[in-house]
Order: sequence, then structure tokens, then C-alpha cells
Amino acid sequence: MTEFFELPVGPKGLQISQTLREAQGKRVAIEGYVVQQEVAAPGQFLLTPRPVQMSQHADGEADDLPPSTLLVWLPADQQDWMVAYTRGLVEVVGVLDLGRQESKDGRVTWVRLQLDSEATQRMNAAQFFSYRHAMQHKH
Repeated sequence: MTEFFELPVGPKGLQISQTLREAQGKRVAIEGYVVQQEVAAPGQFLLTPRPVQMSQHADGEADDLPPSTLLVWLPADQQDWMVAYTRGLVEVVGVLDLGRQESKDGRVTWVRLQLDSEATQRMNAAQFFSYRHAMQHKH
């Protein structure tokens, strides 16, 4: 995620790096942190190069998301799934998509990743209970 844009930033602002442009449409692995959101959107989540907690109701469009935020889409058959927030560094694997795209809620993304279909699974009741317990008892 640190190679998303050309550095240093020039007079034209942020420009997508050559490395990222060459990866367009290819299967890639990217590491980052799942954004902790008040309200998650079904079928997708955000990944950033550093841990971020987003408060949609308080911040609105003035969030603290870095420019190198990656929108991660779940496969078509998982579009109604909600992705649970996960602490720590994660790796996502899928097909990279570049270019300006505006979502229904007005968020503009420049870099997206379509997850591989085997990348996610539903939690069973025991896994969900364990997850909820861990989130309530952060150490």
C-alpha cells in the first residue's frame, strides 16, 4: 500500500504509481489494516496502510482515511455478507481495479480489489461468540 502513489508528491498532486498501473487487472496480494467502521457496508470493506477507526456519523465525509485506502469487494455470491472488523495486519488476495469510481454513498475510490471467492467464509455461532467476546475484551 506504500507503493500506491508516486513519491515525492509533485505539482499535479497524487499520481498512481507505475507499479500499481502495471498490476491493473492482475491477481495481487496486499497487506493492510481493516478500517474499523461504525456502520459496515455489506459486501465490502476498507483496507488502509495504518490502523484507522472511522466515525461516519460524527465525521461524515471528513474522515481520516489515507489516500492509499483500498476498497475491497467480496465475491458476487457474498454481496450481502458483512465483514467483521479484524485487529492487526491482514493480507487480501484478488484482482486489482484502478480508476475513479463513485459508490452509491458518494465515496470516491481510486484503487479497488475484487477478492477471490475462497477468501471469506461465514462464521458459525461459536466463532461469532468468540469474535464478539474478543472485541468486548480488548487487551
